[in-house]
Amino acid sequence: MGKKNRKKDRAAKPKRQEVAFVERPFEGLAGETDLVAMRELLPSASAPLKLTGDLADVPVLLVTLLPEMWPALRREDGTVVVALQAATRSGDASRDIAHAIESAAALAPGTPLRHVELPEPGPRLQDIVDPEAAWELTVHDDFAYWVDPSAERSPELDQALEQAAEHIVPSAPVAGVASAFWCRMGKEYLRWVRPEDEYSLLDALAKLHTDGATQLEDGTRLIGFFRSCGLLVPVWELNPGSEADELDAVAAAFEERLGKALADDAPLTPEQRSARSGLISREVTLR
Repeated sequence: MGKKNRKKDRAAKPKRQEVAFVERPFEGLAGETDLVAMRELLPSASAPLKLTGDLADVPVLLVTLLPEMWPALRREDGTVVVALQAATRSGDASRDIAHAIESAAALAPGTPLRHVELPEPGPRLQDIVDPEAAWELTVHDDFAYWVDPSAERSPELDQALEQAAEHIVPSAPVAGVASAFWCRMGKEYLRWVRPEDEYSLLDALAKLHTDGATQLEDGTRLIGFFRSCGLLVPVWELNPGSEADELDAVAAAFEERLGKALADDAPLTPEQRSARSGLISREVTLR
């Protein structure tokens, strides 16, 4: 092919449109903070989605992870299972997931979506999810949701699921508060995805810190925070041996203190500004 023909061929191909970056991709969705936790923190969790429009009849299950990092699969019963922890990521996580749902819904039942191209601009989760539907997150200690409920189980399959579960970091939600998750990684920690504007939250935490009020209880300490999908995730180191079901009262008490600090619109004092700088220095950015 001559140079002239190559130029003509390149000119004939439309330029790919890139998805615009969205700092807070799940904003406006009922499960925003849980979606961030599923995408970044939880090893195994699931949540059903109810869609609208042309996809209203397609049952969807969001999960943290699928085998071999598949973006999605379509079960024999027609359910579309979509992984939030997938390799394909554009600048908008909401668009990525909606695109995976659309792609998997077009597959024949019983087919995995092994790979999906980066999407171009199009519908986001906010455009296809029923805004009236309830949100319900379930944290698992295995990957049983990988298997179609109607599929016949075999010893080999059960062994594969057991081996996968061995690598799961023990995690559990804390009752009574939203999107606070206990985990055990050598030590015990609480990771709490917060819905507030990050600057307001940092100011409130700084005010609590100078009052000695960031502890959940004696012996615990706020060690820093993650930033992901436009939200902050404060992390506490807990007392050795702490369990998730022991944290509901102290977490609720902290949330009450935090609410009062968020409502306090007084400017930061020099001591509080120093505390804020100290918090920022302990940030770890995930995405």
